[in-house]
Amino acid sequence: MIRASKMKKSKTATAVAYKKPESDAPMNDITSRHLIDSAATVVPPPETPIQRFSRQFVKGRVGTIAAGFLLLLVVVALFAPFIAPQNPYDLGVVSILEAEKKPGSYSNSGQHFYLLGTDGAGRDVFSAILYGLRISIGIGVTSALAALMVGTCIGLISAHFGGKVDAVIMRIVDVQLSIPSILIALVLLAALGQGVDKTLLALILVQWAYFARNVRGSAQVERNKEYVEAAIGQGLSSSRVMFRHILPNCMAPLVVTATLQMAHAITLEATMSFLGIGLPQTKPSLGLLISNGFDYMLSNEYWISVFPGVALVALVVSINLVGDQLRTVLNPKLDA
Repeated sequence: MIRASKMKKSKTATAVAYKKPESDAPMNDITSRHLIDSAATVVPPPETPIQRFSRQFVKGRVGTIAAGFLLLLVVVALFAPFIAPQNPYDLGVVSILEAEKKPGSYSNSGQHFYLLGTDGAGRDVFSAILYGLRISIGIGVTSALAALMVGTCIGLISAHFGGKVDAVIMRIVDVQLSIPSILIALVLLAALGQGVDKTLLALILVQWAYFARNVRGSAQVERNKEYVEAAIGQGLSSSRVMFRHILPNCMAPLVVTATLQMAHAITLEATMSFLGIGLPQTKPSLGLLISNGFDYMLSNEYWISVFPGVALVALVVSINLVGDQLRTVLNPKLDA
């Protein structure tokens, strides 16, 4: 009897505890709020390759600062005629009476302020550096891009055809890379003479082997993959297989190599201009500006050579740091 009464009480308590909702309104409110919250949660669109590259590039603080500084140098070089206080190669403006003025001095008339002083010909050193940056950057970019195209074609041919073609091309590359670049450039310019076109030709002949070797190594890896074998099996021409299928997958090391070779080309050109066999006096680069002021170093007129030298070092270092950051982003296995 006692157990039966307890069971009745528990059933009664359960019946009291459970009450059927009078309406479905509260459940509908919960459902509607859930749908609203779900609708408010918008799935972000997937990252584009450029967005992903930018996000990974800015993770490196040093590389980002170097890229910003390099961009500043490029902009300043492009707009040098508008930024420079004077045209240092306009004979109607330059006066020999203003020669060898110290940094922070004024002209004899008091109308011009020489931030970095003047050289032995009376030219504003700051203006000469801006104009020299244009020439140095132009030479470096042009020669690196031309060498990139030549080396890429040769490297793809070597990797695609293989056999004797690959052996002959790689032996030529090995011989050239075994000789110092500066020696090859000096011999070529000694035979060709001074000039912008001759300097560009010498730099291209020096640099193409670096691109050919890098492209050949990357293309050989891609050459053995199934998508290339499928393209060959479909009867596609060799040029289409090389440039439409293999080359796009070799671009990452090419971009890094091209960036570093720009700095290499600028350094080589500055060396040759300093030695007097590079660009002519009418097209003074940073290397030629350093050479023009070298004779004044012993007379304590350091600024004529030192400031162009600082600009050259800053340009080359910033390019190398950007190239190193590009290598880290485009080849994350290096950090593994």
